[in-house]
Amino acid sequence: MTFEVQNRIGDARQPASDGATLQRHDPADARTLVSVAPESTGDDVGAAVAAAAQAFPEWSRTTPSARAALLEKAAGVLAAASDEIGAEMVAEMGKPLGMARKEAARTPKNLELYAAEAIRLTGVTYPSDDPGATVYSEREPVGVVGVITPWNFPLNLASRKIGPALAAGNTVVFKPSPMTPRMGERLGEAFVEAGFPPGVVNTVHGVAAGAHLVADERVGAITFTGSTATGARIHDAVGLGRRLQLELGGNNPIVVLADADLDAAAQVVAQSSFSLSGQACTAAGRILVATEVHDALLDLVVAKAAAHVVGRGTEASTTMGPLIDGRAVEAMAEVVADAVAAGARVVTGGSRLEGDLAHGHFFAPTLLADVDPTMALARTEVFGPVVGFERVSGLEEAVERANAGDYGLTSAICTTSIAAARRFAMAIQAGTVRINRPTVGAAFNAPFGGTKRSGTGTHREQLGPTVMDFYTSLKTVFFGS
Repeated sequence: MTFEVQNRIGDARQPASDGATLQRHDPADARTLVSVAPESTGDDVGAAVAAAAQAFPEWSRTTPSARAALLEKAAGVLAAASDEIGAEMVAEMGKPLGMARKEAARTPKNLELYAAEAIRLTGVTYPSDDPGATVYSEREPVGVVGVITPWNFPLNLASRKIGPALAAGNTVVFKPSPMTPRMGERLGEAFVEAGFPPGVVNTVHGVAAGAHLVADERVGAITFTGSTATGARIHDAVGLGRRLQLELGGNNPIVVLADADLDAAAQVVAQSSFSLSGQACTAAGRILVATEVHDALLDLVVAKAAAHVVGRGTEASTTMGPLIDGRAVEAMAEVVADAVAAGARVVTGGSRLEGDLAHGHFFAPTLLADVDPTMALARTEVFGPVVGFERVSGLEEAVERANAGDYGLTSAICTTSIAAARRFAMAIQAGTVRINRPTVGAAFNAPFGGTKRSGTGTHREQLGPTVMDFYTSLKTVFFGS
């Protein structure tokens, strides 16, 4: 079945104004067309921004409880269709069905949490030296929020941006990934079905639509999750006077010390490296292992890699699906070739999978040893199931190597020493630190974001105590008699 996706601008579903389309094929079998979506023009994006700007004044005046009720209704729409949505997600981006259904079931819970944020927005009253004045702050919505999201968690990540934007009284122009237009349409339509007024949530599709959205100065805030390269271009384009939230890439390290429980550490490494075929910004690509336990840990992780069943996400036995497209497969092959040319050795995997999987974008779970910090595998975000092992003398060398990189999204250490764990948590330059836990995943109620080139670091996603700061402007009022 091929999904015919449309833009949603104001109260109308419509194609691109020039009729252009983009096609999305099943990453598990590139012969199968899954969805066709508009390749939106600048005029299309401009119309969506205009609709959002027109809807903003009235929407911003709705009561917090009214906004919360609509978000809860949208959550109900998504929850009722979660099994169907999960199957569609597998067809469009390839993750195993169990993972897809988990994401489809989690997304409504995100919206329920943000519904509660709508009624928790508060200001503060401040002591004043002026006896005739009361000094207080209040929060106001920013205006039109541009939401640009990736394909790897097409519902969850988008709901983490759209939900708080709407809860605060903003209107939204949503630009999903061109890899997952059906998922973008599913989420956008849930808000319409829930009863959000026309223009409050608009959806535009296409490769170039994001650049048009960023360039439109009527958009008061841009929130983006994706590659560091794209994030850097957005950062340069936004300029002064508009706010920006960037959640970008990572080259996330796991440090394994000599005192670690190696069986547990192997599970941490395997889950961090191969979940979602390594296609997560929080995936681990660098494993910094104390020399004394390096070989033993490598053998354990090789066994876990070999246990993965790589295949179509629709198969119940599949534990690892395809990469997102052919370019991703080529990128993995290039990373492996670069590392081998520089002296690394392939321990397992190292190539695309053929045979019954030849028509899909499949790459074997891959471990390389004898990796050093100069290799691309140790310096850049790989975004696939290719992992490098590096020998280190201990904690200090491991932290020094990890901190020398450009990224600072997440990190982990495996150790039985509380003191070593504390030293690592204090010294590592990363937004999230995991102790004896995988690098992947995030908590509902904790801030999420990175340092250095992993993001702006100024506004964090998820809930946490400051989640609504990005979506609201703080105004200070001096009230005299």
